[in-house]
Amino acid sequence: MPETATTIPQFVRQLAHAHGERTAIVLDDHRVSFHDLETRSADLARGLLELGVAKGGRVAVWMPNGPEWLVAFLAIGRIGALAVPLNTFFKDSELKWALGHADVHTLLLEDDPGGHDLFSRLATAVPDLLQAQRGPLRLPAVPHLRHLVTWGGPGRANAIAHADLEHPAGTESTIDRALLDAVEASVHPADPLALLYTSGSTGDPKGVLHSQGGFLRHSHALYEDRDLMNSDVVWSPMPFFWVGGLVFSLFGNLHAGATTLCERSFDPPKTLALFEKERVTVAVGWPHFGKALADDPTQEQRDLSALRAGNLAGILPESVVSPDPELRPNSLGMTETCGPHTAVPSGVLPESLRATFGTAMPGVEHRIVDPDSGEPLPPDGIGEIQVRGYSLMQGLYKREREQTFEADGFYATGDMGHFDEAGVLHFHGRRGEMIKTAGANVTPGEVESLLSAVAGVGHAFVVGIPDPDRGQIVVAAVVPETGQQPSTDALRQHLKDSLAAYKVPRHFFVFNRLDELPFTDSGKLDRIALASQLEARATHGS
Repeated sequence: MPETATTIPQFVRQLAHAHGERTAIVLDDHRVSFHDLETRSADLARGLLELGVAKGGRVAVWMPNGPEWLVAFLAIGRIGALAVPLNTFFKDSELKWALGHADVHTLLLEDDPGGHDLFSRLATAVPDLLQAQRGPLRLPAVPHLRHLVTWGGPGRANAIAHADLEHPAGTESTIDRALLDAVEASVHPADPLALLYTSGSTGDPKGVLHSQGGFLRHSHALYEDRDLMNSDVVWSPMPFFWVGGLVFSLFGNLHAGATTLCERSFDPPKTLALFEKERVTVAVGWPHFGKALADDPTQEQRDLSALRAGNLAGILPESVVSPDPELRPNSLGMTETCGPHTAVPSGVLPESLRATFGTAMPGVEHRIVDPDSGEPLPPDGIGEIQVRGYSLMQGLYKREREQTFEADGFYATGDMGHFDEAGVLHFHGRRGEMIKTAGANVTPGEVESLLSAVAGVGHAFVVGIPDPDRGQIVVAAVVPETGQQPSTDALRQHLKDSLAAYKVPRHFFVFNRLDELPFTDSGKLDRIALASQLEARATHGS
């Protein structure tokens, strides 16, 4: 493709020109080509303009992964509106909060009573919606919401069917292609494109604003760091409403001209059958997906010979993915940095870089500061990671700039770590996860890294639990590798050889499987829930 596009109108036209009738995205038997993406997103863009969606208007997308989600996101970006991807895991109160916080004007929704049944969940979150007639809506609970557009399902008196909104070229519409072209010409790289909500496990999510230019440049940079070709068929269960699924997976695939394969739900035997049918070449997901696929009894019956790349140990050739998770490439990222801000080149890490997180992405700056004083620290000094660069968000929605960024533009990530002399990042956990025991600070990542290096240990997590004398004490949850059972005495001695005594866990709790530990919907360890779980076990002596 030519030079990287910096607006969605440029991007979607480039894709259509470069890849034409190649399949861009698949869900069940619904296949959409790159050419179709251009024409269908243009049709929907005209429909949104007809509804009165203006540049900067907030348009939420509440659908599972699939072609309709992508067409909707591109249509929103083409007219310079602000896309608000909503989490399909949201509970009623969370959905109502997000619609209000984002000042959503138009909600695009999959109405499938036999599937996620998002319409019923919306009606529960906003009961007044059931009494409302087809727009413009006037609901005090969501005062900015004017229109509801639905895909599939029965006709709704208070909603517009998307088929009535999309106007293919040549059909009657008040918005012709010439007007759409003029609107698209007014879209600039600096315009906001997406309002992405973080997936933290405490407090309300943060609304993160990314511009058209920053989003497209960074998704392209991440794609260039991957081994992707336009002949690839890529499977990933990561939701499009989170930055990993949207920027790294979906848009990375689009930049490559590869096919994105979606499915309605993860079910190991059905997923393996899909791999075989679609000849999946790249599989990317969280580790527990790989384990579930590898352990499924039908796995050996499937022809997975097309698989050539990804990160799912167990179903990929050992030459592609190291069986040792501590030697696999890592990156550190967050919604605020549009995904990874550090990275390790593809391949297996050398032993000397075990459990590290790579170097800064080009165009991104870092510094490590003392978390209390804010003073910069020298190499090897453990402190809070601050970041600045082209992929950093434009800001947090409804939060003033001075509350968000340092005076010189750096953003305090809340992550703790250090860079060594070679510029390689060593991650030590979240600042809020810092354990304070008898007045001394312990970073969980430092202890977890050493524990994970012990033979027989598959996963290790360290948290603090309340203690009447020391404030907190350090405890560890350990998941052994299959068939292994490392002794707690051996674990304790290994740590004593490398750590100050106050950093060595007082208790080690062994779990048989990783799924016995609490994780959030986004696949992150829920450290607050784990601390409560381990506190209960410590109290009862189990």
